[in-house]
Amino acid sequence: MSTLYLVATPIGNLGDITLRALEVLRRVDVIAAEDTRKTAILLRHYDIHKPQLAFYEHNEERAGRHIEALLKQGKSVALVTSAGTPGISDPGYTLVQRAIQAGIPVTMIPGPAAFVMALVLSGLPVHSFTFRGFPPRKAGRRRRFLEADRHSPYTLIYYESPYRLVALLRDALEVFGDRPAALANELTKLFEKVYRGTLSSLLETMTQEKPRGEYVLVVAGASQESGVGAHEGLAWEESSPEVEGDETEAEAEEG
Repeated sequence: MSTLYLVATPIGNLGDITLRALEVLRRVDVIAAEDTRKTAILLRHYDIHKPQLAFYEHNEERAGRHIEALLKQGKSVALVTSAGTPGISDPGYTLVQRAIQAGIPVTMIPGPAAFVMALVLSGLPVHSFTFRGFPPRKAGRRRRFLEADRHSPYTLIYYESPYRLVALLRDALEVFGDRPAALANELTKLFEKVYRGTLSSLLETMTQEKPRGEYVLVVAGASQESGVGAHEGLAWEESSPEVEGDETEAEAEEG
């Protein structure tokens, strides 16, 4: 029976793939991948041999029509992104819409999501949170984006690249004030780091260091009391257990 499978894949450590995800990737007719080169690394590691087609931000409409046609022909398709869960700051939403509107079964193989891991490790309240994804690149739009959540009582979560991280921290400090915050980097990889403190301490640290890889910024909500003094200015670091199949930085970047 034709089915669209959304398959979560590792955000760095290849050992984080689930048994069910491997089963589905071996069974489907086609794998739709955000980056076929990165997905090929995963498939080779687990000796999976399936045809891939590219499905990414700039070809979603054309590739989506093609995938819909395959599903209507009775083919089963697995959608994967470069890393993590399809649809979370990555392509997937429009394809799910297509399948639902066409009456095609859609299911998901759950697994890693960087923002969930960063939230839990942050030490900030987890019972209510808002995931905001990647902020706009331009300074003015980024500040307006942050302003929308200035008075939100919920823990806020953002993704950012190393190239705009310092600018994001600076704008967040200006908009939110010096709130408790955490910054997660290289999650599940050998040099995994989570910095905890305040926005000002994180800004100072990242100004001195050279940011590398993708980052997840977690910021306390407007009304949260999180014991700022206990963590202020401290950085906590832990190395992930080495598991055969860890990717190099060139092979996988967290998103």
